[in-house]
Amino acid sequence: MISGMKKGGLTLQNAMQDILIGILIGLVSIPISMGYASVAGLPVVYGLYGSLLPIIVFGLLTTSPRFVFGVDAAPAALVGGILASLEMTGESEEALKTVQIITIFVALWLLLFFLLKANGLLKFISHPVMGGFITGIGITIIFMQLPKLFGGEAGTGEIIELVKHIYEEAEQGFHRLSFLLGICAIIIILLSKKFLPKLPIQVIVMVSGAALTYFGHIDKLGVKTLPSVEGGLGKPVVPDFTVLSGRISDVLIPSISIAIVIFTETLLATSNIALKYEDKINGRREILAYSAGNFAAAAFGVCPVNGSVSRTGIANQYGVKSQVMSVSAGITMLCILLFGTGFIKYLPVPVLTGIVISALIGTFEFHLAKKLKKVDKEEYMIFYVVLLAVLLLGTIYGVLAGILLTQVTFIIRQSKPTTAFLGVVENDDGYHDLKRRMGLSIPIKDTVIYRFTGALFYANIGQFCDELENGIGENTKVIVIDSTGINSVDVSAAERLLYLYHKYQKKGMAFYIAGHLSHVNDELYNFGAGELIEEGVVRSRISLALRAAGLDRPYPLESGYIPSQVPFHKRFAEFSWAYGERSEKRMQEMVHVIAQEIVGDSVTDFEKLKNEAKELAGGYWNYVDEAMFLNELEMELAILVEEGKLTGEREDCMEEAIMARHSLLDSEIHKQDEEVAGRLLRLRKERENAFREKYPKAYERLVKERKGKV
Repeated sequence: MISGMKKGGLTLQNAMQDILIGILIGLVSIPISMGYASVAGLPVVYGLYGSLLPIIVFGLLTTSPRFVFGVDAAPAALVGGILASLEMTGESEEALKTVQIITIFVALWLLLFFLLKANGLLKFISHPVMGGFITGIGITIIFMQLPKLFGGEAGTGEIIELVKHIYEEAEQGFHRLSFLLGICAIIIILLSKKFLPKLPIQVIVMVSGAALTYFGHIDKLGVKTLPSVEGGLGKPVVPDFTVLSGRISDVLIPSISIAIVIFTETLLATSNIALKYEDKINGRREILAYSAGNFAAAAFGVCPVNGSVSRTGIANQYGVKSQVMSVSAGITMLCILLFGTGFIKYLPVPVLTGIVISALIGTFEFHLAKKLKKVDKEEYMIFYVVLLAVLLLGTIYGVLAGILLTQVTFIIRQSKPTTAFLGVVENDDGYHDLKRRMGLSIPIKDTVIYRFTGALFYANIGQFCDELENGIGENTKVIVIDSTGINSVDVSAAERLLYLYHKYQKKGMAFYIAGHLSHVNDELYNFGAGELIEEGVVRSRISLALRAAGLDRPYPLESGYIPSQVPFHKRFAEFSWAYGERSEKRMQEMVHVIAQEIVGDSVTDFEKLKNEAKELAGGYWNYVDEAMFLNELEMELAILVEEGKLTGEREDCMEEAIMARHSLLDSEIHKQDEEVAGRLLRLRKERENAFREKYPKAYERLVKERKGKV
């Protein structure tokens, strides 16, 4: 069944839309497939054959509802390289027979990958690896195509070879009109994609290019057009292995590299698209579809086929929903071969190249890199290392570099897990990070609770022991390891845990491990640390470990404890727990959003304002957070009045409501904890003093408003 049609998920309206998208893909495939057929050493019409049966077979077997298959860059370039190594002339009878044999071998290798369940390798490839890979492939193909913009021939190889080829082609002849047409096509398509995304601009640009040739005779001005193609369907070809008599190995071994490229490039790109649209794909079934598609290509003597990143980008731009698109594209190509080959000779090469390049630009994942730069420098680096590896070394090495880097990063992260020392918060049953819970978390007297998150193994057991030792004081009597996040231990970790138990037992300290899943106990037994279970060292919960040590709620708290020295404004209660280092920035963002709504009169009810602020905070909200928010909002509104963006009457109305709410909050916070109330008051004065220095006029107005409401 066609992917996307299962379980009644495809409506008639979507099917009709996908038929139209398929027609567009069929038309766009004409220049792409013809160009790559030539690169593979075949007559250009073979590119059209490769966009008929193989794409339909793929569409019927794939589990991806929106990926496009056909003759494409990487396999075509590799086939051309094999023919060159065998010293065969392109488009010769010998070359045609050899290409068919190469495609058969590629299909067989892919079938073997299917039988071996090679799709399991994909789980070792992270999202940044996928993004860098797809972007690298896109840039490589663009550089392959660039010479065709100014009248040259497409290049092959990696980025250095391609840049050299572009320079050499430009030296031999740079056709200005061709370049102008190609650049205009790219600009028009990109602008249309931004401002008129539903307009089938690629077809319009293609038809316009053909019209320029037919009516304007731009071909007579030196603009290259596609070669004329004789109409009719290709005929199935019986493979002739005698052409490689004694040289089968010269084709068999290189063909595995083509199969690997098709497998990795297409499956990675498919997975990337599936991730973006939340599609569910079956990786093993995908490999079978690749194999079947290549067997179909071999039947007609076509070069190996694989997923097309550029055409997939076009299909998704128009919102494709199913592989009805692939069937429609195949039927479109059938009609073109039977009835429409006459118009092909009018299609300008630079215009068609512009269509391909604009589609490839849409596949770039630089937005992912930008996001990673802010949140994860290591994965940001992986993205660009993979991208550069693809550009400089090729597809296979790019994937290998990504997998290697991903695994190295994984090991490094596992060896440096997240850790914390915990305390308790009044009126809360949990155990909280002493550094992150607004300074409200206080240690239990003479007790250390140490949280370790991640697998505990040889690479991080040293950090575990060192941090624990540094956290133990002279008066420590109880040590509890919060093992909630420890999902496994190895033999090194088991031995060290047993050593720590004996060490602290000799010092008169109670030592417990609490909170992990039961399978960790099995590992402790298997690695010779069963004594920890037998002696009652491991407990299912922290509270039970503390109870075994003679401690129960309400716990005795450490006197004279000085909370974390993190500035108070970064230690809101729930808000800080949720947003951490971003808490201050996030608070300012929320204040700005609400202030702009007040300016636009979209918030008229103060109760609605409070609820919206709570929603913006994601529900991480208490009295302290709200008091901080209102204080910041007061100052923001005063600035807006000074800038003339808010009327004094509107500010006056809001100030009255804010002050009334402040009074209630201050009273409630003071009732719950006088120390917190005092710190909140000091912080408010600090913030307002800074505000007075930066915005003196706005501060004066704010003070005046407050006095007027008292």
